[in-house]
Amino acid sequence: MNESALETAPGPSALPDIPAKGSDFARLSARIAAAGLLRRRPLYYTLRFGAVGLSGVVCGVAFFALGDTWLQILLAVALSVVFGQLALATHDLAHRQVFTRRRASETGGLITANLLLGMSYGWWMNKHTRHHANPNHEEKDPDVLPDVLVFSKDQARAATGLPRFIGAHQAPLFYPLLTLEGLALSFASFRALREPSMKRPVLEGTLLVIHFAAYFGVLFTALPPIKAIAFIAVHQALFGIYLGSVFAPNHKGMPMIGPEDRLDFLRRQVLTSRNVRGGAFIDVLMGGLNYQIEHHLFPSMPTPALKRAQVITEAYCAELGIPYHQTGLIASHREALRHLRNAGEPLRRRNAGQPPSDNR
Repeated sequence: MNESALETAPGPSALPDIPAKGSDFARLSARIAAAGLLRRRPLYYTLRFGAVGLSGVVCGVAFFALGDTWLQILLAVALSVVFGQLALATHDLAHRQVFTRRRASETGGLITANLLLGMSYGWWMNKHTRHHANPNHEEKDPDVLPDVLVFSKDQARAATGLPRFIGAHQAPLFYPLLTLEGLALSFASFRALREPSMKRPVLEGTLLVIHFAAYFGVLFTALPPIKAIAFIAVHQALFGIYLGSVFAPNHKGMPMIGPEDRLDFLRRQVLTSRNVRGGAFIDVLMGGLNYQIEHHLFPSMPTPALKRAQVITEAYCAELGIPYHQTGLIASHREALRHLRNAGEPLRRRNAGQPPSDNR
C-alpha cells in the first residue's frame, strides 16, 4: 500500500482489500435501477435551468438599469452565484444527466461553458472524465496532480517550482488561491485549444472569444475603467471561491491511491469520496455534488435522485463493511484544510532546515 493512501483521512487508517467476489457494484446498481433512480427528470431540469437563466437575465437588466454606480459591485456578487450555478449546470450536462443523447448534451455544454462562462467544455470534460475514472489517484487523477498544491507527502518531497513554493503554507493560502480559480479555468481553456485531444478547437475558441469580447466590452462600455475593473475583480474572485468551495469537500482529505493499490470500482469511488450533509440549502448550493459518493458511483443519475440513492448506498456499504464518510459542510472544509496542511509538512521541514520526518 502506498504510504500516501494512509495519510490524514477520515475513517479507517488503510484501504481495505478487495473481496474475492467481484459483483458488489452490480448488486448495488440493481437496487438503484429497481428504485427507478436512473430515469431522466426533464421537469426538474427545465425548472432548474429556467431559474438560472432567469437569474442571469435579471442581473443583465439590473446592470443596465443601475448604470454608473458603485452599487454594481453588489451585482457582481450576485453574478458570481449565477456563474457558479451555470458551472454546476455544465457539470450535469457533461454527465448526460439532462439529455440521453450526446449531441444535445454537447450543445448545451458548449453554450453554458464556452459561451456563458468562458471555459472550454471539451477540455473540462476530458479532465473531469479522467478524474471520475481514478479519483484521488496520485498519477491518474488530474485534480490531484501537483500543479500548484501538493496532495500527499510523497508529492511534497518531490515538489519543485510553484508547488514547492506554495505547498509549505498551502492550507492558509487555499481560499486566497481560489479567487483565481475562474481566471485559471479560462486560461487553461485557451491553452487547451492547441491540444490534440480537443475535438472542435475552432468552434470552442470562437465561443470563448465571443464570451470575453462581450464580457469586457459591455463592462468597459457601460462603466468607467476603475469600476469595470472592480466589478471584474469581485465577480471573478467570488466565482472562484464559490466554485472551489463546492468541489473542495468532495475528495480533499480522503485517502489517496498509489500506483500499486488495487481496488474494485465500488470501493475506489466510495473510499475516496465524501458526502456533505445539510438539507435543501446545501443541495441547491452544491448542485447535488454534496452526494459525491453516489454521484461517482452513478455519474449519469439526475440530481434529484441522489438523495434517495444516498440512503440505499449507505445501507449497502454498511452490509459490506465498507467505510462510508459523510459530514457537515464546515467539517468537510476543516478536513480538507487539515489534509493540505499535513501534506505540506515535508516542505515546511525542508524550509526550516530540519531533517525529513519519519511520520508518513
